[in-house]
Amino acid sequence: MTNSNSRSLVRASRALCKTVDALTFAEPVTHVYNPLAYARKPHEAYLGQVGEQVSVVFLGMNPGPWGMAQTGVPFGEIAAVRDWMKICEPVGKPPQEHQKRPVEGFECSRSEVSGRRLWGLFQDRFQTPEAFFEHHFVLNYCPLVFMEASARNRTPDKLPAAEREQLTTACDQHLQSVLRTLDPEHVVGVGVYAENCLQRCVQAIGLTANVSRILHPSPASPAANKNWTGKVTEQLQQAGIWPQGD
Repeated sequence: MTNSNSRSLVRASRALCKTVDALTFAEPVTHVYNPLAYARKPHEAYLGQVGEQVSVVFLGMNPGPWGMAQTGVPFGEIAAVRDWMKICEPVGKPPQEHQKRPVEGFECSRSEVSGRRLWGLFQDRFQTPEAFFEHHFVLNYCPLVFMEASARNRTPDKLPAAEREQLTTACDQHLQSVLRTLDPEHVVGVGVYAENCLQRCVQAIGLTANVSRILHPSPASPAANKNWTGKVTEQLQQAGIWPQGD
């Protein structure tokens, strides 16, 4: 499926990919993965799922090593992308690959817990991807994965100020472009960092969208390991995004 929204998102994604590829990052970051480049085919297939009247946009921070880093899809748990969305396109390799974080695409046997929880919630509620994407969409703020020599993940907010500023400029421009295109009624940060990014960009472009937040599904969060689905459903109901009592 392609429509004017998906075409606009593809153009914005390609521009972001080119911009962030030109950035450099110093130690302790030793490896940077850009799935917008090496996983472009499944990423753009995902962008092709966007509906023409999106009212809710969910925003994550950046790719996980076993999710979007493998599939090119935000929170891209392989089973959800391959079996539910029916996306299974060829995935290449980053220029410099960490031996502890190989990119195996849809052959990867590891599971992205955050993605399994997030897409599992949507799958249970909407049953089909068509029903979900008609009015909802999921994005990541930053498209890059940052790793240290040990393969430890380093999130964008932990980068040095100068590096973070350049990255923020690029990612803000992309997010603002996407928000202008989709013009959603609600924008939802998956975690505090994403919520802050949304607040900043919504204000910058004068969008009237309601900004809210849901609990991040990462297993690193103790709160997420106890009835995450129930807690997030309640948060979305309280924000007026989903009907009460469902």
